[in-house]
Amino acid sequence: MFEYDQPYYFAGLPFTARQVPRKLAWLLARGEIRQFLKGVYVDVRMSDSPALRADALRLVVPADAVVCGRTAAWLHGIGTTALGPEDLLKAQWTRDVPDADVVELDGLRVTSPASTALALAMALPRPFALSAVDAILRSGKADLWALRAASAAYEGRRGYSQSQDILRHADRRAESPAESWLRLRLLDAGFGRPDLQVRVDGPSRVYRLDVGYPDRPIDGRKLGLEYDSDAWHSSPRQQSRDETRRTELDSLGWHIISVRRTDLWGSYPALELAVGGFLCQEPRLPRRW
Repeated sequence: MFEYDQPYYFAGLPFTARQVPRKLAWLLARGEIRQFLKGVYVDVRMSDSPALRADALRLVVPADAVVCGRTAAWLHGIGTTALGPEDLLKAQWTRDVPDADVVELDGLRVTSPASTALALAMALPRPFALSAVDAILRSGKADLWALRAASAAYEGRRGYSQSQDILRHADRRAESPAESWLRLRLLDAGFGRPDLQVRVDGPSRVYRLDVGYPDRPIDGRKLGLEYDSDAWHSSPRQQSRDETRRTELDSLGWHIISVRRTDLWGSYPALELAVGGFLCQEPRLPRRW
């Protein structure tokens, strides 16, 4: 617990365990610092920022190295949720990158957004490869057509085939990692490419659906799917609001399937069976991931 007006540890700058060897466990137990990057800590009152990320990396990345992989995406502003199941990043760096693929951020050499996107498309597990590339595209720091053209230089390398699959499905309109994962589930099941951020005009408001199939009506009804995260859709008030929204969309001719995290992960294909049941189509199973 903090005392009144207590100064920030290390003036709010990141630091390593070596700098506080005897107090580290005590400070962590008191909840006064947090591990920000593997081996790097910061005062819990410090908000995440590009500058803080760069300061943290400077402590563990050699001056002549290039930040790469998941760490490069993180430095470019991509959240860790899109990059894999581990919340805590370990600094990745290399000295084997062409100068043309390197940019400078806050005094650090880092692979360019395009180079980073291609590397992740080849290296990460498929769902995270897609959510990472979607996030980089959404940031506006890379262009999909340019990525597809540049990917030809990687032909023959490990992960190239996966990268082509990821770039074929990538879409900058995905607004969260979960929307990327949901889209991949639908594609893997053989339902075809859904539309994203589907606009539905109501009498008094405009609705936006995460994904949907507006051009495949069944008996005059269209299918939309929305990812409901625990953070925004768990309380009784939130659930009541969601139910009202689904009722309104139903009156406009839309059948809405609510998708939770447990529907996306695991081996049981409840999501695919529900979608297939509405579209009158047998899903392609078992799940690939």
